[in-house]
Amino acid sequence: MSEKIRVAVAGAGGRMGREVVKMVLEDETLELVAAIDRSGAGRDAGELAGLKPCGLTAVDHLDTALASAKPDVLVDFTVPSVVYSNTVTAIKHGVRPVVGATGFTPRQIEELDELCREANIGGLIAPNFSIGAILMMQFAAKAAEYLPHVEIIETHGDQKLDAPSGTSIKTAELIAKGREKFKQGNPDEEEILPGARGGEYEGFRIHSVRLPGVFAQQEVIFGGYGQSLKIRHDSYERAGYMPGVNIGIKKVMAYTGMVYGFEHLM
Repeated sequence: MSEKIRVAVAGAGGRMGREVVKMVLEDETLELVAAIDRSGAGRDAGELAGLKPCGLTAVDHLDTALASAKPDVLVDFTVPSVVYSNTVTAIKHGVRPVVGATGFTPRQIEELDELCREANIGGLIAPNFSIGAILMMQFAAKAAEYLPHVEIIETHGDQKLDAPSGTSIKTAELIAKGREKFKQGNPDEEEILPGARGGEYEGFRIHSVRLPGVFAQQEVIFGGYGQSLKIRHDSYERAGYMPGVNIGIKKVMAYTGMVYGFEHLM
């Protein structure tokens, strides 16, 4: 595209939002036109991100910001309690949502897809924007075709609000597509401590670990006769997600409908 893509960032003062602001300001093909953040309203968006002032003042109302700034894309890394309504608001303004927050139900994703198609715009919901994590999911889905006994262990910091993580749920969904559904383990097993076996998805288990000092890690463990396979991905800092977010902003311009999962863009 010859013209810059106009980008708004919801949650611009948050930990992920600040990284998005930095990435947009550093890319000459993108233009930051709105920064929405309740606690940071009135401050310069560049300063919110720890950079020098960029001349754009953060505001606290999404609907007003989209109406006045008229962005092409809204990047949203806010929280599950508001992200659905934010996405609906963006679509109603004809703005393409690129969403990294989790908490959407399958029905909500269907509804958002319908709204995007009615508006003739594209959207993206990605539980994980890390290219390495997407490859981990794809490798796991392939492995499940041959080693259907599987468990997922995901580890995040102790302040993460949702469990299991959106990444682990997306991984489980991809695994289930190529794995015949069956309940693993001994049919007579008993949880002496409720929850010890983790959450169940299509007969296999997802375990969530929450500890301080941890950023993001996921391991998918497969078991077979006389062997095991472990596929693991580690994220060390939020900047690692930004190449994927950058790709999402640019590719969503050519889509119609809501895309669920960054793997569809790779």
